[in-house]
Amino acid sequence: MFTGIIKETGKITDIRESPESKELVISCSVIRPGLCIGDSVAVDGCCLTVKRLTREGFAADISFSTLNSTTFKQIRPGEAVNLEDSLKLSDKLGGHFVMGHIDTTIKFLGIEKIGSSFKLTLELPQQYYANIAAKGSVAVDGISLTVAETGRDFFTAAIIPHTYENTCLKIKKPGELMNLEVDLISRYINRLMRSPEDENNNISKQQSDEILKEKLIKYGFFK
Repeated sequence: MFTGIIKETGKITDIRESPESKELVISCSVIRPGLCIGDSVAVDGCCLTVKRLTREGFAADISFSTLNSTTFKQIRPGEAVNLEDSLKLSDKLGGHFVMGHIDTTIKFLGIEKIGSSFKLTLELPQQYYANIAAKGSVAVDGISLTVAETGRDFFTAAIIPHTYENTCLKIKKPGELMNLEVDLISRYINRLMRSPEDENNNISKQQSDEILKEKLIKYGFFK
């Protein structure tokens, strides 16, 4: 488990391809001294297992399933990645609970400097609309973000200078893909509010949203 507070940005130094999988070799300095084989590391928000240690970092395998749902399917040597080592029971919870299980990839739409901070704008896929709400939490490329506003197909988040300077956000370009993990609590509330019949029946999004709203009112979430 992670919190979405990035410890450092590392670099992909080598990629070893095999059918339906990849091995990434990553250089890092801040988290490297505390790593052991078998440890979990969030790489751009995706939980990977350290398979071996190198002098400058570590190596980890990526399965076919992870390749299909993350930005790793198109990653290249030399690219920078956000890194966070896993939580200890004594650690501070500075962000929110992040599992490292990527839901999908979304487009980086742009970033605007406002005063000393930044407004980040990201794509909002319709299937995750119910999971992302103003003042709620999301993890994007492993970064814990608080949602500022949502639209029909986008959401925004305010970025403080420290986060901008110490993550890969400062090198992102519009149109590039980022890894999205929705908030753990929102995921299970959304699941709880939907019955198996909702998922099995071919109902429209509007009908599905109306059913979800009725259930939220029934269980006291809305009035």
